[in-house]
Amino acid sequence: MKQSRLMSLVESIANVAVGYGVAVVTQILIFPIFGLHTTLAQNLQMGAIFTLVSIVRSFGLRRLFEAIRVRRV
Repeated sequence: MKQSRLMSLVESIANVAVGYGVAVVTQILIFPIFGLHTTLAQNLQMGAIFTLVSIVRSFGLRRLFEAIRVRRV
């Protein structure tokens, strides 16, 4: 069964939102172990940067694999 464009968008937004939350919570828990002490605002900003990098990485990989798939057909 094919996924609709709307559901693809919903899935992508949910994935980004969950990833952002996981990044922020991980930073809050792990940074102090390494002696890094940041404010909540700093963690939110870093989480946003990591999320943007992740989106760019994911998009690039999807396009790469799509190009590979198209070449094989």
